[in-house]
Amino acid sequence: MKFSTRQDIEAPVDRVFAALGDFAAFERAALRRGAEITRLDSLPEPGPGMAWAATFPWRGKARQVRCALHDYTPPESMRFQAEGDGITLTLLLGLMALSRGRSRLGVELDLRPLTLKARLMLQTARLGKARLTRRFEARVAAFALRVETEAGSRQAMR
Repeated sequence: MKFSTRQDIEAPVDRVFAALGDFAAFERAALRRGAEITRLDSLPEPGPGMAWAATFPWRGKARQVRCALHDYTPPESMRFQAEGDGITLTLLLGLMALSRGRSRLGVELDLRPLTLKARLMLQTARLGKARLTRRFEARVAAFALRVETEAGSRQAMR
């Protein structure tokens, strides 16, 4: 099952990429939502090879996922691979500069089942794909708005 969206952001591409690469902020957000995050690598700088293990409650069960950063090309793209509960997930984040102060963020999420149980779960999720797509697009839009707000407040400080 695939999800994709594009969002134009009123911020320079470098600033948007920096927000996407703020892995500590994403870890804190996951912790606030009840997940347990463990960093599996010891890389001092962001780059390929970064990896995390996460445990989080979903539908009454503790789910475990391992996620790794496979491609990291500043300020253009990042690609993550994750696997857990019989599903493999690929997340591709792409950026394009539209002008000096405007960027386009493209987000592609691809979920693929590895087991029969996962195939049935994804088949059931397909029935509500329109709702899931709206939620996915709303999350990306909320991220874009947060980056725009932070970029605007930083520019106002100057």
